[in-house]
Amino acid sequence: MSTVEIDGLSAGYRGRTVVSEVSAGIGSGGWLGVIGPNGSGKSTLLKAVLGLVEHTGRVLVDGRAVSGLRHRDRARALGYAPQLPQLPVGLTVTDYVLLGRSPHTGLLGRETGADLDVVAEVLDRLDLTRMADRKLPTLSGGERQRAVLARALAQRAGVLLLDEPTTGLDVGHAQELLDLVDRLRHERGTTVVSTLHDLTVAGQYAERLLLLNGGVVTAEGTPEEVLTADTLEKHYTARISVLSAPDGSPVVAPVRAAGPRQES
Repeated sequence: MSTVEIDGLSAGYRGRTVVSEVSAGIGSGGWLGVIGPNGSGKSTLLKAVLGLVEHTGRVLVDGRAVSGLRHRDRARALGYAPQLPQLPVGLTVTDYVLLGRSPHTGLLGRETGADLDVVAEVLDRLDLTRMADRKLPTLSGGERQRAVLARALAQRAGVLLLDEPTTGLDVGHAQELLDLVDRLRHERGTTVVSTLHDLTVAGQYAERLLLLNGGVVTAEGTPEEVLTADTLEKHYTARISVLSAPDGSPVVAPVRAAGPRQES
C-alpha cells in the first residue's frame, strides 16, 4: 500500500514548460484520474511523476522522494504503462510480461517459479493466456495495450501509472481492464494514477479527478464536482450535457449542434 504526494511539479522538454506547479495527494488504494483536452500535459505529468522528463518540484511515494530512489527500488514502487510503448520485436508475450518481474529477481536475473506464477495469473486476468507464445508484432493494437498493462501489473508495484490504458480496446475489454485495476486497489491497496480520455469512464472509476488545461490545474475534486457542464464546456470548448448513470456517477454526453434533421 502506497501514498503519493505531488508537490509543485513543473515539467517540460528542451526548456519548454508543459505542466506547471501541479500539486495533488493520493491516499493508499486511491485512484486519481487526470483529464483534460488534447495537449494539456496529461502524459507529461505521468512521465514527470516517474522521473522520465526534466522537472522541478517533488514527488513522494510513502514519504520518500522518487528522485532519490535507485532504479530497482523505483521500479518496485512505481509501475508504468505508457500509451505508446516501444515493444521489442523478438519477444513473446510471456517474455515481455516477465520483464515486469526484473525488479524482483536475484543477482543472476533468473526468474523463479513464483515469477512465472505471477505472469501466468496476470495473463489469465487480462485474457492473454492463449496469446502467451505469440510474438509481440503479431498482436492487434488492443492486444498490445493489454500486454503493456500486463507487464506493469507483473511488477506488483504499490503505485500504477497508466497513460490512457483503454486506448485501442473494445468496450468489453476496456471494462475488464478497468474492473481489474479497480479490484487491485481494493484487494491489495494499489494506488492508481491514470490519464483518461473518456470522461464518463473517468467519472465511473476514479475517486478524484484532476483537470489540466494548458498545463495547469483548472479543477480538482470528486467526479461530481469536476464533471459539470459549465466546467467541461469552458475547458473543452464543447457542447456538453451531464446526465446521471443508474449508480449515480456522471455521464458526459456531447450535444449535437442545432440544425435541420433529415426526414426518414
